Amino acid sequence: MSHNCTGRRAALTAMAAALLFAGSAAFAAAPMVKTQGPGFYRMMVGDIEVTVVSDGTVDLPMNQLLQSSQKKINAALHDHFLTSPVETSVNAYLINTGTKLVMVDAGAGLLFGPTLGKLQANIVAAGYQPDQIDEIYLTHMHPDHLGGLINIDKLAFPNAVVRADSHDADFWLSPLELARAPADQKTNFLAAMGMLGPYAAINRFYPFTGETELVPGVRSTSSYGHTPGHTTYVVESRGEKLVLIGDLIHAGFMQFDDPSVTIMFDSDRRAAAASRKAGFADAARHEVLIGGAHLAFPGLGHLRSSGKGYQFVPLNYTVPR
Repeated sequence: MSHNCTGRRAALTAMAAALLFAGSAAFAAAPMVKTQGPGFYRMMVGDIEVTVVSDGTVDLPMNQLLQSSQKKINAALHDHFLTSPVETSVNAYLINTGTKLVMVDAGAGLLFGPTLGKLQANIVAAGYQPDQIDEIYLTHMHPDHLGGLINIDKLAFPNAVVRADSHDADFWLSPLELARAPADQKTNFLAAMGMLGPYAAINRFYPFTGETELVPGVRSTSSYGHTPGHTTYVVESRGEKLVLIGDLIHAGFMQFDDPSVTIMFDSDRRAAAASRKAGFADAARHEVLIGGAHLAFPGLGHLRSSGKGYQFVPLNYTVPR
């Protein structure tokens, strides 16, 4: 009797071990997912709801693009645990004022390959629909900021009015400027014309110039240099302020420490550096929140003066209440 009980216990123990091993093996064999969750982040600026929406990321060879010595670039990359190319975010901003739904920038669409073009899906994931967007404000007319305006052969935002500074419109939409542009830059002109043309054709493209209140709570301010009409947008409500700085910065690992460093994408490098320095100084002095189109998603934080440069302090994660 005792021998039989011992045998049963041994058999049960072996069976349990086999089941445990089988379960572990099955768990270990699950495929890796290798995707992130929906790319949006929501916050409040006073009474205005702002949702950062990711269009994805793009690898940029910063060691070739930044206008600085290789030694300094490599040191900055090393200090931030990065290597080149640097996976760089492309962010857009949905601003719900309560009466208008505004979007700043429109992502790259299909112009830059499969790692970008996620904007439409992430707008939906964030609880909105593309046809709910009333107005789209472009920081400038580079392809990664307007490529998402057209979805294959139709308006991606069928009810939206698109706005941008007239200096950019006069440059990027000009057949004369296209004709005299270097061959490697003509695609930027063609992208701007192709994406904005259908909106202009139905009277839904309205340029502005300089500082303008576009809707209550949102105004533009000039930051020319990166492009002829590069613009930042200020969201303000109940004493709180968010400044959307567009492409005043591409490489947070270097340009915060040294705002004089420019990038090959700048139309006027001296003016771009001056706009960056002025924008950073103002943000640090007034302790306002900034949002960057190419800062690591969600691209929000404050600036603190640090020597000749600045320290970027990312926004603490919060849940709107």
